[in-house]
Amino acid sequence: MAEGPDIARIAALIGDPARSNMLLALLGGKALTATELAGAAGVTVQTASSHLAKLQEGGLLLPRKQGRHRYFALADDEVGAMIESLMGFAASRGALRHRIGPKEPELRKARICYDHLAGDYGVRMLDSLIAQGAIKAEDEALTLTAEGERLLRARGFDIGSLRARRRPLCRACLDWSERRTHLAGTLGAALLSHFLDKGQARRVEDSRIIRFSREGERQFLALFPLPG
Repeated sequence: MAEGPDIARIAALIGDPARSNMLLALLGGKALTATELAGAAGVTVQTASSHLAKLQEGGLLLPRKQGRHRYFALADDEVGAMIESLMGFAASRGALRHRIGPKEPELRKARICYDHLAGDYGVRMLDSLIAQGAIKAEDEALTLTAEGERLLRARGFDIGSLRARRRPLCRACLDWSERRTHLAGTLGAALLSHFLDKGQARRVEDSRIIRFSREGERQFLALFPLPG
């Protein structure tokens, strides 16, 4: 028997179509009820409960209770990064299960991935931070530089608070549509929240699409320029 991590167990959990649909529904970062996840998976609530118990036992989901209601969310950003990475791998092998529709261009332009920005704008943001010397990239390791910390502090970001959290400050996440890396971690989440909190971007209802206002787009492009 092979030693080391049991990838077969995790692969089996994700490999079931109903469970994979549930995980994809939760990739938007919102906690959902068993009924909502049953609808996303196309199964009964009773069947969904069985799937949710397995995903929770496997460490992929985290249950949350609010009043009489019970919700489920991805256990952490590592689960989100794994799913997004698998989506990128599947797309690179031509394993697509949907037709291109009206929402497709917007989804590829800017979308939420767990709690950070993905799509063309997510990749642009990381590329710009690297070009500005704010982030140092070595293979898949991303590090905020002293210049980056100075730059972000000047723009109102509390880097000390972000560092104090249990999650990594910077994490590379493979983007499924761009097939390149975007920025996850507490810094990635804070940068997306910056635009959402200011009303310069909003999440489209019942979608992972992030839609920028005209002013928000102007601010985003000014904050994250690319070398000419």
